Amino acid sequence: MSATPLAPLDQPLAIGDKSLTNRFLLSPMVGVTHVALRRLLHDFGGFGLHWTEMCSASAVLQEDPRISPVFRFHRDELATLVCQIMGSEPETMAAAARRIQDEGFFGVDINMGCCVAAVRQQGAGAALLRDISRAAAIVDAVRQAVDIPLFVKLRSGWTDQGPVVVHAARACAKAGADALIVHPRLAPDRRTRPPQWRDIRAVCEAVDLPVFGNGNVFTADDATAMLRQTGCQGIALGRMAAARPWIAAEWLGHFHPAPETYPKVAQRMVELLWTSFPEGQALRLYRKFMNYFAANFAFGHRLRSDLTRSATPEDLYKEIAHHLTPLPQLTLRPNSLLFAA
Repeated sequence: MSATPLAPLDQPLAIGDKSLTNRFLLSPMVGVTHVALRRLLHDFGGFGLHWTEMCSASAVLQEDPRISPVFRFHRDELATLVCQIMGSEPETMAAAARRIQDEGFFGVDINMGCCVAAVRQQGAGAALLRDISRAAAIVDAVRQAVDIPLFVKLRSGWTDQGPVVVHAARACAKAGADALIVHPRLAPDRRTRPPQWRDIRAVCEAVDLPVFGNGNVFTADDATAMLRQTGCQGIALGRMAAARPWIAAEWLGHFHPAPETYPKVAQRMVELLWTSFPEGQALRLYRKFMNYFAANFAFGHRLRSDLTRSATPEDLYKEIAHHLTPLPQLTLRPNSLLFAA
């Protein structure tokens, strides 16, 4: 491909003793980065690594991948798949990591960013940013338990008082993390304030590890700006990967979406969901997916309603063909539906 500002993202990168083919990561999202979406992303390529949904470490110890709602995967995706776990006990996290390594995953990721009440009340997720010594103990325990690449997903912290993320990043690096993913928002913010990309830069300057930036990257220009402003080595995409599953391949110049891409992708998602999950769960996940997918369109709220009226694959195929042919007006940046779920 010709040189572009995003060309560095198409370069290999060593993580631990393994290597990524490129520097785009799929950021984990509950109810979104499930096995069906990942299969859809594989259709287009473009992501160097994919992530599972966030998994409870204690549940991973006993989950059956054939029926688990989140710890589910295809054997042929494990070489480029990372499992994210959350928990607050070093021993449990280490045991889960051993299970993940034994299954053949590329790597394991420790969640220190989720601020959902049910997670933080367990002392897990972003709550670990209030207890850096425990966070470091978890990283150390996992590092001692496995040889596969170890990632840590961080938020900026809980208050504006001091660079907690830098302190956490240094502690995780010292404890044995191989790479960090930084979502530069305070935990209480959710999405009430824009991400502070300067926190990504601060982490890049503080540790000698690959750092991936995450947060409000909607266009190729945004990705270029994040690379330039932060010095990060790669980019993790979450919601935009669900909205445009071809996005990494497009930004790297390997794929160019056409009008027919949109109905084909929506129909493919129906197929994958109904072959991967029970009917009721498949319908719920389809409706959640449509929050992101419909964000591509100028009148996405109405379109989402039109595309989610039916409950069977056959009727959904018809709705998609009817409402997306010809293709409705697109928007360069996604509308507010992207943040609806």
